[in-house]
Amino acid sequence: MNKSKQEESGSNKKDYAAVVFAKTKEFARKTSEVWNENKKTIIIVFLAVALSAASVAFRQYQKKYYVSPQDVKTAVQKFVEGNMQPGIEVEVADPVKESGVYKVTVTVDDQSVDAYVSTDGKKLFPQVISLVGEPNVLGEMDTIKTEAENKSEVPEVDLYVMSYCPYGLQAERGILPAVEALGNKIKFNLKFVGYAMHGQKEVDENLNQYCIQKVQPEKLAQYLKCFWKKSTGTSDVCMKSVGINSYKIKSCVSETNKQFSPTEKNFTLNKEDNDKYGVEGSPAFVVNGTVISTGRDSASFLRAICSGFENQPEECSKTLSSETPGPGFDDQIEAAKVKGAATDSAASCGE
Repeated sequence: MNKSKQEESGSNKKDYAAVVFAKTKEFARKTSEVWNENKKTIIIVFLAVALSAASVAFRQYQKKYYVSPQDVKTAVQKFVEGNMQPGIEVEVADPVKESGVYKVTVTVDDQSVDAYVSTDGKKLFPQVISLVGEPNVLGEMDTIKTEAENKSEVPEVDLYVMSYCPYGLQAERGILPAVEALGNKIKFNLKFVGYAMHGQKEVDENLNQYCIQKVQPEKLAQYLKCFWKKSTGTSDVCMKSVGINSYKIKSCVSETNKQFSPTEKNFTLNKEDNDKYGVEGSPAFVVNGTVISTGRDSASFLRAICSGFENQPEECSKTLSSETPGPGFDDQIEAAKVKGAATDSAASCGE
């Protein structure tokens, strides 16, 4: 009797094991089908979580700066790889700024998915709906452009910055050699983003630079090169050292304050152009009315500016540095080098 019960028990265990095995096999089959059929959806879910996690790591940047494209790429790559089955290849392309967001292409097991990430790293948009069509209420949507659509004899070149934004300073370092090489063959304008992110000191310095350009434009480049040296603020020293009439600048600043009443949240000096070109942060670069995406090295700026000529002058053939300048003031760049931190970031300041 005991032997019979043992045999029966053994048989039940085998039957149970067989059922479990069958169900496990069926579950695996269905899981595989779900994976194959819904691969895009699964990847997008992973991306959403990835960017949410990344935003925590980027907290120190979010208050003042956009998250850099490289940081977005690294975070997405690391997280997606950590949540995929072993042996599945994950490839994340370099994020590209498109219509005010980063476009990120992720390829998993030969399946590619495009997602869109807000420039602060906080939001992921699995899909973007284009408003181009009939009727087109917003006009033609912005696309990334690398050269000027309109040509002229004397290209108009606008660089939008915040005076204390490290990435604005980086763009200034890159563009000035190109501006100096082309001289009076272009019209260069230093303009300002419609808000300030670095306190009242930035409002004051924006006004200083605006007035130097207005009153003594030939001194602007010299002044900027001096201003870049120290993050502690050297306006008065630099004005004196390059021969700027401080009395005229103060008078201009006073008049400009009365006319525009600029504040940190509403820096209105170039408001019309900010609105026209959709300037969102520092830096932004416009040639002959075309918002251009370019590298921040001098050679790239020269090429981009020269794309605006009807007939390019010989200066466009000059060899300028292709090395991306560091972001920030000289003392900040040196301190970053000592710490071994990267000094060639191409991020932006913006809300």
